[in-house]
Amino acid sequence: MHNIKTIDKLLKDELAATETYQQALDKFREDVALGESEYLMPIYENHKDAVSSLQAEISQLGGTPSEDSGVWGTWAEIVEGGANLLGQKAILKVLLEGERIGVEDYDKALQDPDLPSDVRSLIETKLLPAQHAHIRTLDRLLD
Repeated sequence: MHNIKTIDKLLKDELAATETYQQALDKFREDVALGESEYLMPIYENHKDAVSSLQAEISQLGGTPSEDSGVWGTWAEIVEGGANLLGQKAILKVLLEGERIGVEDYDKALQDPDLPSDVRSLIETKLLPAQHAHIRTLDRLLD
């Protein structure tokens, strides 16, 4: 059961990420002068894929995957709402901070010796490298 809780926490992080990126994409689409949508859409899609992968892992372990991001998602909505008032750079900084938190959470999960090997492999080969790529993209957009 501990493994499911660990994976479900990662799932909630990914659900929050999809919600936050959706809000950012909506904001950037409102202002066509902001070209970030083309860079953010692949990141959003990566997070959606991560959600599907983590949901499948939880189901395979006999658990019921979360369907919403919980408190983290609520916090992300509040922060994103404030960033929307401040503008493009603030939104990108919020997204970058979320990606960094995601890396920390994946690294923490990898420290769990009871983490199933297929989940460990998923994190090491797909999810964590994607997080690092997202950080590089957002860093470039902020420069």
